[in-house]
Amino acid sequence: MTFLNGIAASNGIAMAKAYRLVEPDLNFEKKTVEDSTAEVERFRQAMAKAKSELELIRERAEQELGADKAAIFEAHLLVLNDPELNTPIEDKIKSENVNAEAALKETADMFVTMFEQMDNEYMRERAADIRDVTKRVLAHLLGVQLANPSMISEEVIIVADDLTPSDTAQLNKQYVKGFTTNIGGRTSHSAIMARSMEIPAVVGTKTATEEINNGDFVIVDGLKGEVHINPTPELVDQYKKVHEDYEKQKSEWAKLVNEPTVSADGHHVELAANIGTPNDLKGVIDNGGEGIGLYRTEFLYMGRDQLPTEEEQFEAYKAVLEGMNGKPVVVRTLDIGGDKELPYLQLPKELNPFLGFRAIRLCLEEQGIFRTQLRALLRASIYGNLKIMFPMIATLNEFREAKAILEEEKQKLIAEGQQVADNIELGIMVEIPSTAVLADQFAKEVDFFSIGTNDLIQYTMAADRMNQRVSYLYQPYSPSILRLVKMVIDAAHAEGKWAGMCGEMAGDETAIPVLLGLGLDEFSMSATSILKARSLIKGLKKSDMEQLAQEVLNMQTTEQVVEAINKRIK
Repeated sequence: MTFLNGIAASNGIAMAKAYRLVEPDLNFEKKTVEDSTAEVERFRQAMAKAKSELELIRERAEQELGADKAAIFEAHLLVLNDPELNTPIEDKIKSENVNAEAALKETADMFVTMFEQMDNEYMRERAADIRDVTKRVLAHLLGVQLANPSMISEEVIIVADDLTPSDTAQLNKQYVKGFTTNIGGRTSHSAIMARSMEIPAVVGTKTATEEINNGDFVIVDGLKGEVHINPTPELVDQYKKVHEDYEKQKSEWAKLVNEPTVSADGHHVELAANIGTPNDLKGVIDNGGEGIGLYRTEFLYMGRDQLPTEEEQFEAYKAVLEGMNGKPVVVRTLDIGGDKELPYLQLPKELNPFLGFRAIRLCLEEQGIFRTQLRALLRASIYGNLKIMFPMIATLNEFREAKAILEEEKQKLIAEGQQVADNIELGIMVEIPSTAVLADQFAKEVDFFSIGTNDLIQYTMAADRMNQRVSYLYQPYSPSILRLVKMVIDAAHAEGKWAGMCGEMAGDETAIPVLLGLGLDEFSMSATSILKARSLIKGLKKSDMEQLAQEVLNMQTTEQVVEAINKRIK
């Protein structure tokens, strides 16, 4: 039995067989073949296997993810069946007596280069399709299996170096019982998605993909941050008991599902949820969410090969607004960049994408994309209590420009005879230190603040939250971070506005007492954290927490802050 330590990223216990979501080795040597006819036949068999596989994937994608997601695989099948690609490969095998792998790669590379250099955006996008399809055929030629999370049909634990947002979007909760990764932290997107999907996860193990083989029996302990590989029967029995106890605790929290979030001395705060898709609504309602504090709309744009239409976006926003039945829904406009890429936009590579052309910066330049989203949001606004916020605002001028574009689209819709709500609150995410420092001026113009601590912490501490070597600097309880949070809350309240928090810190049981004391109005977190947070707040007096907040603001180190909180609360 092997044991790995990592970071507890999503609560719970999961036990199942391992499924390695790891890129196989597709290296090969170029060889001369004696029987080119047999080699052509080998190539055709690999093509046939790839075709059968893609048809199955397309069928499942259409059933489970919808026609728009299945369209990606339809495009791949068209490439696979195209004689313009297949014939030159076969000709190369015959004329040069080379192995199918070499003929496939050399021909595909030629087409990819040709398509990438074209002016037509549609043709440039086909380069990515050729890459994906030839990788699949090459895998069959080499006799290795490409990992495909959308094809999982039994209970498994996903094992990966990391999971991209598009990977996690394909995971089916019915079969994926948990996951573990080599890298990542509590604020990585894989961890956030795990909490959203309510599946246990341990990240940052460093060696999971080296230690765990396909089919190994794995226990993921999302409570302690441990992974056990091929455990003893005795340990399995112990974990069954831990799982039962945790489920009982969840049942106790579940009794609070329809109760308001009120402190022991009668102060009400709002506990909202962070979501990525309309499918997450059930989790919000089941966990007693009092609203949605962050709808990450970028997931509408991911896992596909073209931008979502205005109509597709309208339907998604409308579904969420109607589903929340009049409760507030804060929608963040497109936040692409950093570790969230859209390959079909073909944005230039940047040395430091987290500090680069992303979020509102991209939207203000690519106004066609931005305006389509704003139109869809405005049209959906009549179906519920919509609030819109712009991400990564660094200057007042950025906010003013974004607001002006929104107003223009609103007037256009009204002129077209479309109904638009007239009470849409407009806010910003506070995730850049310059904005927190100038919060008193922003508060005069915005309707609300939502503090995005995941980025605010990394920018304040100059420490990439995805970098394991500087992870010790990701300190949510640092007095410097708490002072910035206080500045934002105080600035909002001075102008009669509300302040929320949608970063992972909002659902952190160590941070919650201090945030309550600082006067935070809305805590938005993974839906699965809501009931636990409600239970915690019900046992706290706001007056006591105000004293605690005042104490920790004057401390010097994170360690001192954590010690003071634990002493007061536990």
